[in-house]
Amino acid sequence: MPASKAALVVPQDLLYELALALWKTVVNIFFREIRPRGAFHIPRDGPVIFVAAPHHNQFLDPLLLSLQVHRETRRKVQFLIAAKSMKRKVIGFFARMMASIPVVRAADDAKPGKGHVIISDDDPCLVIGFDTRFTEEFAPQMQIMLPKSVNFAVAEVAEVISDTELRIKKEFGGESGKGTARIREKTKELQTQGKQGFDFKKLPHVDQKEMYHHVYQCLTEGGCIAIFPEGGSHDRTDLLPLKAGVSLMALGAMANDPHVKVKIVPVGLSYFHPHRFRSRAVVEFGTALDVPAELVEMFKEGGAQKREAVGKLLDYVYDALKTVTIRAPDYETLMLCQAARRLYKTPGQHLTLGQVVDLNRRFLEGYLHFKDEPKVQKLRNDVLKYNRMVRDLGLRDHQVPHAQKASWKALGLLLYRLGLLFVWTMLALPGVILNGPIFLAASITSRKKAKEALAASTVKIAARDVLATWKVLISLGMTPLLYGFYAFLATMTVIRAGAPLELKIWTPILVMVTLPFVAYAALKFGEAGMDVLKSLRPLVVALIPGQSRSLDQLKAMRVEVSNQLADVIREFGPKLYEDFDANRIMVPSASVPPSTGEPGIWRRKSGTGGVDAQGNLLVHPMTWLDERLFGWSRSASRGTSAWSGTRSQDISRAPSPDASEDETGDYDNVLGYLEGRSAQSPRPGRSHQSSYADIQRLRNGTGDHGVKFAVTSTGTEANDPEGLQFRQRGNSRTRKSSLSDMVPVERIGALDRNENFREATDDLNHELEEQKGHKDE
Repeated sequence: MPASKAALVVPQDLLYELALALWKTVVNIFFREIRPRGAFHIPRDGPVIFVAAPHHNQFLDPLLLSLQVHRETRRKVQFLIAAKSMKRKVIGFFARMMASIPVVRAADDAKPGKGHVIISDDDPCLVIGFDTRFTEEFAPQMQIMLPKSVNFAVAEVAEVISDTELRIKKEFGGESGKGTARIREKTKELQTQGKQGFDFKKLPHVDQKEMYHHVYQCLTEGGCIAIFPEGGSHDRTDLLPLKAGVSLMALGAMANDPHVKVKIVPVGLSYFHPHRFRSRAVVEFGTALDVPAELVEMFKEGGAQKREAVGKLLDYVYDALKTVTIRAPDYETLMLCQAARRLYKTPGQHLTLGQVVDLNRRFLEGYLHFKDEPKVQKLRNDVLKYNRMVRDLGLRDHQVPHAQKASWKALGLLLYRLGLLFVWTMLALPGVILNGPIFLAASITSRKKAKEALAASTVKIAARDVLATWKVLISLGMTPLLYGFYAFLATMTVIRAGAPLELKIWTPILVMVTLPFVAYAALKFGEAGMDVLKSLRPLVVALIPGQSRSLDQLKAMRVEVSNQLADVIREFGPKLYEDFDANRIMVPSASVPPSTGEPGIWRRKSGTGGVDAQGNLLVHPMTWLDERLFGWSRSASRGTSAWSGTRSQDISRAPSPDASEDETGDYDNVLGYLEGRSAQSPRPGRSHQSSYADIQRLRNGTGDHGVKFAVTSTGTEANDPEGLQFRQRGNSRTRKSSLSDMVPVERIGALDRNENFREATDDLNHELEEQKGHKDE
């Protein structure tokens, strides 16, 4: 038996690796950027349950989570997936490759019942039927489901009294009574229309023992389970009520085996336009939770104690999810807080995607907590007014600071970018034409599927959560078929032309190999072209007669609102957050340096710096060509703006996440001609071009202000409006003694803690030199 079991495990692991390799390629094509955050929280061993929310991207959410966990820890994650989805050919095939665990849902096997039903006026738990056959169609533990007009209300059958009467365990919609009130209100409307009652469906009783058996076995063996506790995907701005499955899994596994110590890791999935091609995503891992032993003991007792334990653990999970998710009561509030966050500037910092997500979450929490304050209300109105002005001019917020008055420079830059747009369009055109049928089919089919999903759901707003999934599935299915068709056409053309036999044999192979490269080239060149296209609007607006005054007013208002926002945050921030930094400096989202070079002790795989992520040909050809060919960026050895004769200030950075909600990647962030920079400034090293670059330059004394950064604890100086502490360069300081490399950790640990630091350092260095001398002899 052990040998046969091992023989089964190896192929499954291989299938999992192959599936991940395929999906990694697909995901990297669909998303422009994916960033992990807090990946160090992932346990390296032992049983783990990943609880992910919000479920905004139907089948892509599990893939992003699996890829990030595997990338960081090489651990395999098994997902719970609806048995109905497993029956689909494509989805089921890949789900089995990734060892997913099917979950049978009663709603998937719902069947229409005969007749109509209402609830009794005297007893909300008594269901009365008209022309019904309850004794034939229902049995205890089955469920009855009402139509969409009452939000598909479901209740478990406790007793079948007769063909026209049955008793349910709890009233529809729970004990709050809201569901009952809505049902009775709708009943009156139906009766006025001449209908006896509601249509209904019967749901079978589902035994989940087999599913829980697989889950317990996985956790007992130290594996990883991932679950979306909301139960289904949606496109709302807040979390749906959590299902109790995660509590039952964790408590059940620990109750069955006292040696099993399950950890629960909350995972937040944040998207910038999740349904759109080439969008961005952040996968944030929270602190792992230990399941309290007292809850396990309560779970073992059963009955009311078991239900209480399940509820308490679910509350813990919900509180943990709140720390890694962005939740807004409505879409308007979410857009307001994101607009305010874009206006918030941290001194000397270029925010990473993870920091943007963290700021969004904090802005939402702060606004919801202080929204009734007069200053916050005024700020809200000013932000909305500013947004209306930006929208009226057809600009985006991140373009406003770059907008300039009409001039020959602006006209020249517009003409240059139009020419550049033509070049990128011509380069991308072949791939766009060849892959056009895929784009059209994916767009049409995904919209059709979204309409179907919206009609069958009560929680979706526009069913955008299914768009990306169907775009990927359609593209994945059509691509080999379309490329095969092109290979067939090319082969037939060669045969009719009477080409040699070798060419006839190699033609289909060459076509199938070449087409993916053509498609990828179209992707990258088209992406660069779209960035250039989006950057044209500010130049066009600037050149329209009479718009200069509007641009000046808009820029002035942006500065005013930004300052007002900073004042409000400075006043209310300390009241809400204990870790509030009065200097407004954001801690890096990944406390690691840029990932240039091989990963080592100080380099995690997720520690990619800003320029590292964008400064190569495979990620963004525009940046590479700008820096390496044209020499118009700060990282080039020489280079000037085409029109102003000065080096650009902000050109060598990744597209700012500040504009991510607005389909970023505008060329203003890649090729910033419009702001000048001193020509005498030294060329910074590549390692200084990450999101923390400006502060690092200040600390190293290479900033443009001619001052050196000094960390002090005396508070903000009167002449330091930004809250940063500086001292003049002339005040030199003595360099501290430093420890040589290759000193064993055990030797450092053996030092007397009361010994003088300088003396201890000198002694260790002296010992190291003597050891090297003996080795040389």
